[in-house]
Amino acid sequence: MANEFSLALYEKVACKNIIQRALDIALLFLLVSLLFYRLYSLNNHGFVWLLAFFCESWFTFNWFLLVSSKWNPVDFKTYPENLAQRFPELPLVDMFVTTADPVLEPPIITVNTILSLLAVDYPADKLACYLSDDGCSPLTFYSLVEASKFAKLWVPFCKKYKIQVRAPFRYFLDDPISFTSSANSEFRQDWKKMKAEYEHLSLKIEEAGRKSGPWDLTGEFAIFSNVERSNHPTIIKAIGDNKQSSSDGDVPHLVYISREKRPKHAHHYKAGAMNVLTRVSGLITNAPYMLNVDCDMFVNNPQVVRQAMCQLLDSKSEREIAFVQYPQCFYDGPKDDPYGNQLVVLMEYLGRGIAGIQGPCYSGTGCFHRRKVIYGLWPDDSENQGRNHTSINGKLTDNEPLKEFGKSKEFSESVTYALKGKKGFSNNISGSLEAAFQVSRCGYEFGTSWGTKVGWIYGSMTEDVITGLTIHKKGWKSTFPMPNPPAFLGCAPSGGPAAMTQQKRWATGLLEILVSDKSPIFATLTDRLQFRMFLAYFWILSWGLGSIPELCYAALPAYCIIANSHFLPKVQDPAILIPLAIFVIYNLLTLREYLKTGISIRAWWNNMRMGRINAASAYLFGTLSVVLKLLGLSDTVFEVTQKDQSSDGDQTNDTTNFTFDASPIFVPGTTLMLVHLTALLALSLKLRPLVHDVGHVVGLGEVLCSIWVVLCFLPFLKGLFRTGKYGIPSSTIFKSTSLALVFVYLCRTS
Repeated sequence: MANEFSLALYEKVACKNIIQRALDIALLFLLVSLLFYRLYSLNNHGFVWLLAFFCESWFTFNWFLLVSSKWNPVDFKTYPENLAQRFPELPLVDMFVTTADPVLEPPIITVNTILSLLAVDYPADKLACYLSDDGCSPLTFYSLVEASKFAKLWVPFCKKYKIQVRAPFRYFLDDPISFTSSANSEFRQDWKKMKAEYEHLSLKIEEAGRKSGPWDLTGEFAIFSNVERSNHPTIIKAIGDNKQSSSDGDVPHLVYISREKRPKHAHHYKAGAMNVLTRVSGLITNAPYMLNVDCDMFVNNPQVVRQAMCQLLDSKSEREIAFVQYPQCFYDGPKDDPYGNQLVVLMEYLGRGIAGIQGPCYSGTGCFHRRKVIYGLWPDDSENQGRNHTSINGKLTDNEPLKEFGKSKEFSESVTYALKGKKGFSNNISGSLEAAFQVSRCGYEFGTSWGTKVGWIYGSMTEDVITGLTIHKKGWKSTFPMPNPPAFLGCAPSGGPAAMTQQKRWATGLLEILVSDKSPIFATLTDRLQFRMFLAYFWILSWGLGSIPELCYAALPAYCIIANSHFLPKVQDPAILIPLAIFVIYNLLTLREYLKTGISIRAWWNNMRMGRINAASAYLFGTLSVVLKLLGLSDTVFEVTQKDQSSDGDQTNDTTNFTFDASPIFVPGTTLMLVHLTALLALSLKLRPLVHDVGHVVGLGEVLCSIWVVLCFLPFLKGLFRTGKYGIPSSTIFKSTSLALVFVYLCRTS
């Protein structure tokens, strides 16, 4: 008889971080010491000293939140080899993919994600894949139809030869025949055939994209003949319907969905699409577990579903773990991460740290959910198997139990099955289509709890974080496995405008949550959110708020040089050692984190630089968007990030040079650069004092800080002298110059 350890499905292992903790605490102590010094000497200084104190207070509080969040890092190890012994009958899993724009999110990227999902190492009859197309694009549908034909060859090929990378566009970058002497003749023949088939598929999709359409909008494409992107009825097409018994030749269900949209009805962006996917899949397959991935995040580890099941099916998990969140990893990122958006160190340290509290935040992709948790189940009710149908208010009730889910009787029945954990719900696709059309209508959610207590939660552009927060507030936990190789790989934004747009959207959505009625501020008192988990959420949600002290602190050195003042202790003052030690320790600490993660010094510098740039620009505009929304002057707008089609691994200067466009998001950074250049130029040309007060003399510290800011914003300095997409547009330079002149004038008159 196997012992208990041999049958373990996963374990949670604490990571040692004594040196990390010591450095974090030392830096926190220095920050607090600087604040006490500011307070002690406040009477001897003016407004500049007070402004520095407020900025440094925010930095100290922010560092405290960060230290708390990464204090107890953990690792999750899974043992999928034990899964068959514990669970001979594996559960169903529904896989969701979302896309919104065939131009910004090219169909060939979506197709590769779909193909990688269909080919995972899991019984095909236990899987179903649903694509939500919010662009209502016949090109996307056509690509999916062609991909389903290729999948009938690709899936058996992957399982027969145990292929590791199951996204064709990545797999065929290498030629295993040329460097694998053990490759037999059958494999060689199959490999060449498969590559030719994939190249043919890619060519057909590419040609279809160049034309007005490869279809006459007749037959199965007729439904696209008179539709607009934001005004069309529901379209549901069962492209692949696996009706065979389980075998290596099977391909999972594949369903295309484009939900109904009408101009006068809010569609709630990705959250609304995810809720439609949840309802439609609940009628067709009703799997107890759901995986959602973005259209550009392909499966990189074919064992990923089995690894997730190890954590969700463990005996204690039923009443503890709500979802399994895999970290976001990226392929073919530009060398040394020039835009600072690959998030490697953030996942390595902060991700592991939060996993040691209540579990990671839901990040919107690469996540396995329990369906009944998405339906509102609380941990206390998990043992009752939802016998009274619903627990969205924290208690099981018998009065009108299913009205919160809508008026569809068929869907209510599927909810009952899901909450009770029952099997045997009908999964006949053709027989479920009529009810599926009903639950996909834009008015179906009126009078229900969808988006408020059930499903993906509305009210923020970061629907993932607010949904995860709602789940954590009920007392559920989550896990953060980091397998090798990574479970999913995606493409990060590869240009200045795309990267800044993504950061702005994140900052906007996160701050929307913080100031909403779903804020975690009181969740530790009224709900079951752990206190340290609240601190972690507060650190994440307040990214946008940090833009104000960041921008003010970055402008202080230039102000002091122009106004002949100082915000740092004099060089001869022993107190100067405090900010100097903070600067040195912080940079060495972060550099240590990057080097331990295997990342270059250049990448560390790029990330530090982009942190300052994002804070002074993208986060600032995100904050302004939320303020205008609160004032009722405008509403926030969801912006889809441009996805990069490049798959050849080419890393040239075209991807490492910072790019610009005419967006106002580049105005603050350009203004800050011009202000510091003016201050340093005035200092070097001995044009000072620009004010008549000679009672103070600007110190060396302010000059060095000004030079440091220029180094951080060096891409903007280069952009002033370049043209095309690498140069800052003249309209941005004009606006920034005007603001810089106003700043200099205010410095002189202050």
